[in-house]
Amino acid sequence: MRVYRNVQSVAPEHTGAVVAVGNFDGVHSGHRVVIGEAGKIATAAGLKWGVLTFEPHPRNVFQPDIPPFRITPFADKARHIRDLGVDFMIAQKFDMEYSGQSAATFVEQSLVQALSVRHLVAGYDFKFGHKRQGSCETLLAMGNAHGFDFTVVSAASDDGGGLYSSTRARELLGKGDVRAVSEILGRPFEITGMVNHGDARGRTIGFPTANIALRQYIHPAFGVYAVYLTLPDGRVISGVANLGLRPTVAGNTAPRLEVHLFDFEGDIYGHKVSVQFVEMLRAEKKFDGLDALKAQIARDSEQARAIHNI
Repeated sequence: MRVYRNVQSVAPEHTGAVVAVGNFDGVHSGHRVVIGEAGKIATAAGLKWGVLTFEPHPRNVFQPDIPPFRITPFADKARHIRDLGVDFMIAQKFDMEYSGQSAATFVEQSLVQALSVRHLVAGYDFKFGHKRQGSCETLLAMGNAHGFDFTVVSAASDDGGGLYSSTRARELLGKGDVRAVSEILGRPFEITGMVNHGDARGRTIGFPTANIALRQYIHPAFGVYAVYLTLPDGRVISGVANLGLRPTVAGNTAPRLEVHLFDFEGDIYGHKVSVQFVEMLRAEKKFDGLDALKAQIARDSEQARAIHNI
């Protein structure tokens, strides 16, 4: 998949394509329906298949001081879109100047002049242009005027009727319900980061951990989780993780993600890994000393092993 940083840089081979447009934070099951619909149309018409998204997320531009909320930072979002088989992705730079353009200007300059789009696909709730003035109805009308087709994809939901929604996924993460989040995403929620040297306290009580640097991620509720960790070589190791402030240990003001890997020996310091959250075991709590903490970690590990069937 080729990645472009703006619509003006798109190569001629990727103009006149079928394009899915949206923010696609999380690349959840509903997003994949939208992107997949564009793929079906492109295949049937013998055209290239692309995705137009926006970076940084518009919310970061309008509310730069809000806490981390993104489910998938850019690199992760691009990887999940690539895995769908898309030919190209445009990560259009989004800033205050770009946000000020009208809906008509976006269509005429980005979709028509720059991309010569043949068929556009969007989710039912897609809004665009200054103050979100453009809607799917706008795209249908302007497509007719400018000679491109437009398909709107209805809301997708699970068997219980729950909408596949980035907002719903964030709410569930706040409750630690990572199993429900995985149903929305179609895969486990993950945090990707570098393994850093910690204070080696886990090693002193018999449970060495890999300390994963937390970037600008939304994260699940503080607590203990059964997890998988994917190594750079593709190996997947089962484990148990603590996400939080480690209240039993004094002096912690920033949250940490610490993963104890089962039946693994190796040096992974300085490597980029991905931690997939499987199930929450319990909320984070303060214990009356390291002995009590050690006993609880042993119970957590046993419970996580049972979840992993090992």
